[in-house]
Amino acid sequence: MPLPLAPLVPLAMRLGLLTAASYAIKRYVTARSFPGRTDQRVEDAFDDLAEGVAVHRPADRSDATTRQTNTAARVVRVVLIGGRRIEIDVALMARLRIRKE
Repeated sequence: MPLPLAPLVPLAMRLGLLTAASYAIKRYVTARSFPGRTDQRVEDAFDDLAEGVAVHRPADRSDATTRQTNTAARVVRVVLIGGRRIEIDVALMARLRIRKE
């Protein structure tokens, strides 16, 4: 008894198109990204952060043409997944500097 494959053709074409698009996006992102680096000074600064969010504008980093805003945030949580305790530690530091020229 022959199998009716004609109804599967549209599904196969959609999955093929999705696979090709995913592969193209992955190649594009990989080609334009750079290998990251781990800096121990940054790791130590993340470990020294207190929990919560902080936003400030340092006075010593601004003048008539430059303004700088610094942001830091940290969240540490312990969750139970499948009877195992897992610690989640998220730390973030950001700087936004605007210069008038």
